[in-house]
Formats: sequence, C-alpha cells, structure tokens
Amino acid sequence: MKFLDVISVNIWAILASLANLLILTLIIKKFLFKPVKKVMDARRAAIDEDYAQAKTAREEAEQTRQNYEEAMAAAKMTGDQIIADANRTAEFRSNEIVAEARERASEIRRQAEADAVLERKKAEDEMKHEIANVSAQLTGKLLQREINEEDHRNLIDSFLNDLD
Repeated sequence: MKFLDVISVNIWAILASLANLLILTLIIKKFLFKPVKKVMDARRAAIDEDYAQAKTAREEAEQTRQNYEEAMAAAKMTGDQIIADANRTAEFRSNEIVAEARERASEIRRQAEADAVLERKKAEDEMKHEIANVSAQLTGKLLQREINEEDHRNLIDSFLNDLD
C-alpha cells in the first residue's frame, strides 16, 4: 500500500494551490490585465479617432470635389456665355463695318458720278470754247478770201454738222 501514499489526495495542498492560483490571478489582473486593457482601450480609441478623421477627410474631399465640379460647370457656362457674347458683338461689329463700307462706297460712287458730270460739262464748255476759236479762225480765213453769203452759211453748217 505504499502505492496509495504516492497517489494520495491532500486537501490542504489543493486548497493552498487554489488560493495561490486565486492570488496570482488577482495580482496578474491588477498589475497586468488592467494596464494591458488600458493600453488596448487607448489604442482602440486612437484607431477609432483615426477612422473618424479619415471619414471626415473623405467627406471633406468629396465636398471639395463637388464644389470643384460645380465651379468648373459654372466656369464652363460663363466661358460659353462670354464666347456667345463675343460672337454677337463680332457679328454686330461686322454688320456695322459692312454697312459703313456700303455707305462709303455709295458716297464715293455719288461723288464719282458728280465728278463725271462736272468733267463732262467742263469738256463741253472747252469744246464750245474751242469751236468758237475755230470758228473765229475760220471766219478770219474766209474773210481773207472772198466768199459770198451762201458759201459762208454752207461752210458753217457743214462745220457744225461735223461736230455733232
């Protein structure tokens, strides 16, 4: 029965081991688990804060993108409006220039016609003056030679017919 002595159950030893285990658990819980839990809670809070900041940054980036797109759309509309206004102004100015050019051309044409009429009158006056000079010379030559009245009339009439 020696063999039972080796296997025997000692209640006091078990109770002492359990008390030891309980004390050791309380000490570990107080000095190890609480600080580790505190560090883990701080890490979790930091991670949650980082997630919140990332979410806020993403929302701000999305808002900035929307504002940028709206600004680009407004700038495009403004650019299109400026181009349309410039086209209308250019067309209006073009029409004004064409109208001024037509008016100027009409004025030049009227002036040219008036100048032509004046030149024609001047040429007619010069022609009449020349006719008078030639007539006077012809009369002078005719007077130098004797011509009867009928020859004189025929000569003047033929001269005037040649001029017409």
